[in-house]
Amino acid sequence: MFEQDYEPYQIVFGVQDENDPAIAVVNRLRARHPTRDVALVIDPTPHGQNRKIANLINMLPSARHTLLVIADSDLHCAPDYLTRVVAAFGVPGTGLVTTLYAGLAANRTLAARLGASAINHGFLPGALMSRAMGRQDCLGATMALRSDTLTQIGGLHALVDHLADDNVLGQLVRARGLKVTMATTIPATTVPETNLNALFRHELRWSRTILSLVPVAFAASSIQFPLAWALAALALAPSPWTLALFAAAWAARAATGADIDRALGLVSQNRATPVPKWLLPLRDALSLAVILASYASDKVEWRGQMMHTRPNAPSTLESERSTASQGTVLS
Repeated sequence: MFEQDYEPYQIVFGVQDENDPAIAVVNRLRARHPTRDVALVIDPTPHGQNRKIANLINMLPSARHTLLVIADSDLHCAPDYLTRVVAAFGVPGTGLVTTLYAGLAANRTLAARLGASAINHGFLPGALMSRAMGRQDCLGATMALRSDTLTQIGGLHALVDHLADDNVLGQLVRARGLKVTMATTIPATTVPETNLNALFRHELRWSRTILSLVPVAFAASSIQFPLAWALAALALAPSPWTLALFAAAWAARAATGADIDRALGLVSQNRATPVPKWLLPLRDALSLAVILASYASDKVEWRGQMMHTRPNAPSTLESERSTASQGTVLS
């Protein structure tokens, strides 16, 4: 984010704990880029149950510009990321700009590779298809809007008691008669998990949140994992036919994943993890297991909190274990 080709812009970082290790990282970046306009806000004020939004509320007074780009702190962005986000506001009627995002494994573990594949070969094509069908979802990795638009929808406080704050933000902007436009850039989000248990918990949070928002579509999404169903058929009725079905599904899934990698061109730029062809049966089986587990409870673990996935008001702070930083670019 420090090497964007857009000028001028300010970067505001926010943490809620003066002992957060992210502070040292920010200070090193400041020293490396002394000409950049950078602010660091350390403020534990909670405001509400969504810690991410509470953090942003604390950061907002430090913003010096009227175009706000809220970006996750683990994004890997091309140098023209801001230029393309700002350009999207040129679409008439745009009130909010968002982006797709790819998955980039932070390590070579099985969990990180599976997590990246879920984003690149499951979320990405699904998000593009929903867009083609007319949906205007706001995707939380990038949420850009003007300060006057934010004021019109009730400010960040309108989001602070919602777990799916990106979804709510999109709804509030569309309710004002404005569009949610997608910028022509795809940053990568870091997939940090090193074990399957951590990955499962992370994906379960996503899954239960989606279930609470679009239950019918969520249930229908179970059909998009052909390898899991072909594997189940092979286990329940082993025969040359079910084996052939499983092999055909695997080949088709691998070819589709490779096509996605080529079409987006992110793997060649080291901004996405390539499709793990030999792990695809496990990936589909894990995805189906996450869907099934989503119906067992409405509890999710997020940023050290145990919360309930309710479309209007997530509740219950059951535990506190950690805080997290949130990077925001303001232009």
